[in-house]
Amino acid sequence: MTLTLTVSDDVRALAPGFTHVAVEAHGLVNGPSTEASSALLDEAARRLAARLDGRAPHEDPHVAAWRAAYTAFGAKPSRTRNSAEALARRALSEAGLPRINALVDLYNAVSVAHLVPVGGEDLDRIQGGMRLVRATGDEEFATVADSAESIEHPDAGEVVWCDGAGVTCRRWNWRQGPRTRLTERTTSALFLLESLAPMPVTEVEAAAAELAELLEKFSPGARITVRPPAS
Repeated sequence: MTLTLTVSDDVRALAPGFTHVAVEAHGLVNGPSTEASSALLDEAARRLAARLDGRAPHEDPHVAAWRAAYTAFGAKPSRTRNSAEALARRALSEAGLPRINALVDLYNAVSVAHLVPVGGEDLDRIQGGMRLVRATGDEEFATVADSAESIEHPDAGEVVWCDGAGVTCRRWNWRQGPRTRLTERTTSALFLLESLAPMPVTEVEAAAAELAELLEKFSPGARITVRPPAS
C-alpha cells in the first residue's frame, strides 16, 4: 500500500511555495558505506562548491528561503539549520561529509549536490500515513539523549512531520528521530525531497530522478516509484 502524505493548510499558508517529491522504494539492499557511496559524497561536495562559486551556503536563494520559513515558525535558522544547509556546511568543511550507511550516503549526496533537503524514512517503521503539520506542543518525539531513549515535545507552532506514533522529524527537516531512520537492515524506504520558491519544481524533480537512478544502481531489482510533485 502506498504511504499517504498530507500537508496541512497551516503549513501551506506559512510557505505557499512549498513542494515535495517522494521516492518510494522496495527491495532495497543496504549496508555499511562503500567506496562507491563515499565517492558520491566527494563528488557531491565538488558539485556544491561549483554551484556556490565562493558563496556561503546561506547566500544561496533556496537556502535563504528555508531560513525565512524557519524564522516564520519561530526557529532560529542560524542555530537550527535546515538539513540541506547543515550538510552543505559539512561538505565544505575540512571534516567533510559523514559516512553513515550506503542508503543515507546516496540521499545525502543528492541533497548536497542540489541543495535540497532530503529525508529517508524506513517504511516498515512508519505507522499510518505521514503528515506535515504545525505542532500543538503535545506531540511526542522519541529521541536519544546521553545514550538513553528520551521523549521531547516540539514547540507549539513548530513545523513537524509525524505519523500515527508521533513526530518523525522536528523543525520541518532539521532533526529526524531514530525510530524511522534508515539502518543497514532497511529494505523499504520513502525519500522526501523538499523545496521552496524560488527553486523551480523541475530542479527538485531532477534531484528525485537522480536519487531514483542511484537507488536502482545500488539495489538492482528494487521497485522504485517517483511520485509527482505535491504541495
